[in-house]
Formats: sequence, C-alpha cells, structure tokens
Amino acid sequence: MSGRLPEQHCTLAIIGSGMAGMAAALFAGQRGIDTVQIGMTGELSFASGLLDFMGVHPIETGRVWTDPWAAIKALIKDCPRHPYASLHPRDMRAAWAALVGFFNAADLPYHLQSGRNLPVLTPAGTVKPSYAVPVSCLNGVSAFENKARCLLIDFEGLKGFSGRQIVETLKPQWPGLTTRRIALPDANGEVYTEPLAQHLELPEIRRRLADRIRPHLDGVEYVGLPAVLGLYQPFEVYRDLEALLGRPVFEIPTMPPAVTGLRMRHVFERHLPRLDVLRTHYQQQVLRAAYSAADGFRLQIGVQEPVALIRAQNVILASGRFFGQGLHADRNRIVETIFNLPVRQPPGRTAWHQKSFLAPQGHPVNQAGLEIDAHMRPVDPKGKPVYPKLFAAGSILAHQDWMRMKCGSGLALTTAYAAVKALEQ
Repeated sequence: MSGRLPEQHCTLAIIGSGMAGMAAALFAGQRGIDTVQIGMTGELSFASGLLDFMGVHPIETGRVWTDPWAAIKALIKDCPRHPYASLHPRDMRAAWAALVGFFNAADLPYHLQSGRNLPVLTPAGTVKPSYAVPVSCLNGVSAFENKARCLLIDFEGLKGFSGRQIVETLKPQWPGLTTRRIALPDANGEVYTEPLAQHLELPEIRRRLADRIRPHLDGVEYVGLPAVLGLYQPFEVYRDLEALLGRPVFEIPTMPPAVTGLRMRHVFERHLPRLDVLRTHYQQQVLRAAYSAADGFRLQIGVQEPVALIRAQNVILASGRFFGQGLHADRNRIVETIFNLPVRQPPGRTAWHQKSFLAPQGHPVNQAGLEIDAHMRPVDPKGKPVYPKLFAAGSILAHQDWMRMKCGSGLALTTAYAAVKALEQ
C-alpha cells in the first residue's frame, strides 16, 4: 500500500453507513471508542422509517406477531442459527433504548411500546408490524385499530403515494376510511417528496395547505397524509399542521426513496460526527483491505482511487448484502466484497431459488451471508474466526431473511450493539 496516502489511526473502523453501520457508530461513540466510519449513506434514503424488530414467523405461514419477544423466542427454537440466537435480551433492550434516545434527543421522536408491535399503514395499503414508530405516524395506529372516520389526503402530481389505493385495499376492514386529492399551494405538474417536505417547513405554505384541507373535514376524526411534513424539522411541522386542522394528524410513509428514511439519514449525518471520538468518511468506500497480526487492519478508502489509508485495530463489517454491495453474486457463487470472507450459501446456483418466484417460504439465497461465532466474528467453514478482531453486523449475516421476517431494523441495531460490546471483551 502506498505510504503517500494520508493516514488515520483508530481503535475501530466501521465499514458501512446503513442502519447497522450508523448504529455501530452511535454505540461506539457512546462508549468513547476512537472510531472511523466509512460508507455510502444513500442506503438509508430507501428506509421506510418504521423500525421493525420481529414480526413474522414462520415465514411460510406468514404468522404476524403482536409480541416481538415471543416471536423471537419461537424463532430461536425453530431457527437456532438465526443471529438473534447469539444475543442476550438485556443487550437487545439496551440497543433499542440507545437508538430511540438518540433520535428523541435529535428532535426526531419515536414511540417504542415495549413488548408490542404496532400496526402501521404502508403506501401499499398494507399494515406493517413495527416496534419503534415515528411519533408523526402514531395517530394512524389508533385510527386503524379503532376503525375511526379517517380522511387520507392525496396531492395532485405526487409520485410514490396513492390515497385511493390505500382506501381500496383497506375498505373491507375499514369502511370509515376515505380519501381526497387536493392541489398543493404553488405546485404545477409532478411533485416529489423531498422538495415538498422542505417546502412545507415554511409556515405560510402549511397555513395555505390547511386552508385547502379544512373544507373536507366534516365528520372526520383523523387526517392522514403522505409523510412529507418536513425534512429537517418534522415534529414542528407535524404539530403545527395538527393545530391548524384541529384534528389528530398522522403520516404514512411513501414509496422509497422516502422522506421518513431521509430524516433518519440527516439525523445520523448531522449528529454522529459531533461525537468527539468519531471521524466519518461518508460517500467513500473501502477499495482495498489487508490485515497482519503486527499492524492490524489497513484500509484504503476512496471512490474510484484511494485517497486515504485507515489503520485500525478492530473492524466492524456492516456493509450490507447485495444492495449495499457487501455481497456480490456472479453466475456461480456469492462472494464477500472486502475481505473475501467465506459466505454461507446454497451449494449451487440451481439451489438458490424455489421453483415458484412467490414461494411463501422465500428463497434459500435470501439467507446467504456470513457465519459468526458467539463474539460476532466471521468464521471459516471449521468455525474458526477468520480474523481475531473482525466483527460483523446487520443484513450481511447468514440464517436470516430480514425482509420476510420483518426484523431488518432490529437485526441491524442489536447485532451492531453486540459487535461493539464484543470488541471490548
């Protein structure tokens, strides 16, 4: 490696800036660990903002659980190699408390009701079991559970949201749900969620929007809107519009890239670098990696060409799966892209998928990933850690199908917490 690159030395390097990487950076910073984080933060833009923990098990039956802890207990009994089986409930609770506390302190308040998943509406008109819910979505839970008289507001020209689709999907179980499409103040043609959210941070625009909604509120108990109520100050925008309308208001996340995910991304990007022990290299990636017992890890980072060298005693790999480019599939096999770690996967490509694309049990390839030991370290086929100070967290781990199990956020933050804790042991 070139000695001409500027160098940074650290106790811990975190590779990845999705939910697992950001959570690991938070937990490391709170413990005072000298940390460098590298990753492309765009992944969080595709998050819904609804933080799930454990919602569906078994996958093939589609059973939805109200109590995520009971679901995890059943999951571990049936799938003892799932990453949750390596975690202590005490640490899992601590991880949730730390993340929600961080969001609340950053004026992005979340509601967590321990022991219960809450049913939150999605833009498809389905209901997602979520463990931690943005406060701006919380009234929607009450409206849905009580089947209250509720008006969904849709906007002319808005992409990624259809009030009519939601109403038609939920009509059999929620007859009091209706929708109305209105024109936005000063909007012409197509409307996109991010600039609209910023536009609604102007008090005058909110007042004019409320004036257009108010004539349709006769007999309405709740008002639902697409999640565009502010980007940088969403709680202020939400509370102000609720006061202007005189009704409980709630948001429904839009299709990605969603403002609810962008809010999380902006909070992480603004507040994590304020931790004295954390240095960030967002919008960069690890181009080359090497390890020696004498020197530890050496990571060349950049976009296309190396611009810096990170020397780290420990590494947490939170690089994600295929979308995050932590894993890559060619015609024959799946590989881990940074350290070339062994990947647990079906024995051949023909075994990657079920014959039916919509097979209820999902596809075997969905549970491909890194095998880990009890200390969150990737292991070789004999169960031996590949590197003594390399840890892994998040969706890159094997034996889980986070999308179908509805456990993506919980998997990311609880394994990140466990990885940070393990490197101190």
